Amino acid sequence: MTSGGTRSGGDEGPAGAGSAGAPADGRQQDGQPRGHDGQRDSRQGGRPRGQQDEEREGQRDRQQQVRRLLLSGAAGAVTRCRDFTAEALADWGWLPAVAPEDRERAEDVLLLVSEVVTNACLHAGGPEELVLRHSGGRLRVEVYDGNPAHPRAHGPRSPALPGGHGLMVLDRLAGAWGSAAKQDGAPGKVVWLEVHRPSPPPWLRGRHD
Repeated sequence: MTSGGTRSGGDEGPAGAGSAGAPADGRQQDGQPRGHDGQRDSRQGGRPRGQQDEEREGQRDRQQQVRRLLLSGAAGAVTRCRDFTAEALADWGWLPAVAPEDRERAEDVLLLVSEVVTNACLHAGGPEELVLRHSGGRLRVEVYDGNPAHPRAHGPRSPALPGGHGLMVLDRLAGAWGSAAKQDGAPGKVVWLEVHRPSPPPWLRGRHD
């Protein structure tokens, strides 16, 4: 494993149905005829093309998408994790943001990732893996490391003092956060946080039920 980390090739999740097994007579497997553009003919009881597109886009946003970045050591980990997260946010419709609240929330996510990864670098020898789970406008960030000690606050701390503000940032910006032991029994833990997107992704904005 290189110090630059290893990333997944794309979103994990159920594979989409392809066209390789489609019947050659222009009919769907349910026997319904298709229109000239490959969409089901709405005159035969099917749904109009625009409605089908909207339903597919809604399913795309609700389906959980997972991206993983394997890491080794603390050197450059914060920058790699921020860049990896920013790319995922762009693919999932958080960026580029149009509304101010959307832009602020995306910036919050990048700051939260930086804080959790920095904490792993300072107190756990560096993160081992960053996992992003996205579904229905909810983003869950998981940072794994090899230290079993869970993060805990050390009492009130003045914002004017340098350092030690990671948990304060989590409390203020994350919808929820916590830590847990690794499920596989390996030494170490995962620190997780969750953030919700204020508005729908671009492909669903302006749509009506």
